[in-house]
Amino acid sequence: MRASITTVPVRKFSADERGSSGHSSSGRQTGGSEESLDFGTSETNLDFVSVEEPLQIRITDITGAHNAAITMRTPGHDRELAAGFLFTEGILTDAGQIAAVTEDERGAIDVTLTDSITCELGNRNFYVTSSCGVCGKASLDALRQSGARMITGNTPRVDHNLLFSLPGKLRDAQAVFEHTGGLHAAGLFTATGDLVSIREDVGRHNAVDKLIGQAFLDRLLPLDKNILMLSGRVSFELVQKAVMAGIPIMAAVGAPSSLAVETALRFGITLIGFLRDGRCNVYSGADRLLP
Repeated sequence: MRASITTVPVRKFSADERGSSGHSSSGRQTGGSEESLDFGTSETNLDFVSVEEPLQIRITDITGAHNAAITMRTPGHDRELAAGFLFTEGILTDAGQIAAVTEDERGAIDVTLTDSITCELGNRNFYVTSSCGVCGKASLDALRQSGARMITGNTPRVDHNLLFSLPGKLRDAQAVFEHTGGLHAAGLFTATGDLVSIREDVGRHNAVDKLIGQAFLDRLLPLDKNILMLSGRVSFELVQKAVMAGIPIMAAVGAPSSLAVETALRFGITLIGFLRDGRCNVYSGADRLLP
């Protein structure tokens, strides 16, 4: 297994701010001379950083091998990442379509389909960075055409006080973040606040794909009784993935984008942002929250 953490040499400085000769104690210019800082101490050491490497996702069907995507990710749970990506992009719909998932040491995942399935990528070849999801597919119409449906039916209602406990539970479970401070996390919780699974990655969309990919491979979809908790902001592609997985409630410590809110409203997702310090904003689906 490829490592998700590595060490790099780093020179650490601590700054002593000048308190005289035209400078305030805050380091800002006060008398016309340029702002400057004195480096009081420094040391050379090793620092833990999160690994970011490319992963190629290939699909093999009866017509041959096809390059589906290249994504920048943190190594670990790559099989789940590939499966989750192919499902949330509407390329695969059921784990029974997969005959085998193999990975090699060069950073590639091969998804072999059963003999009865033909892959329909069309002209879609994805390059996915760790900072954003698939660009150019941010369309509500495209999401509907991929098979996504309005989330209705017997979905859970959640005590709003329970929500306030989720960020702390997610943070406590972030093993790699504890060492590096550089990873996003996605956690799947029950309606009673129990952590089911957590995944970390330099890309927030990858963390969600890993989480959904695990459920996809284990044939646990739809996740219509669960809560998805995110460690950062919420963009369209994250709501898209939740819609595809049937997740009725999404919560995040950060802000949603306008298209994320629009998508949540369109597909019946309860979307909660700025969930921290005992407060939150509910952008859609407030009827699922108990007073």
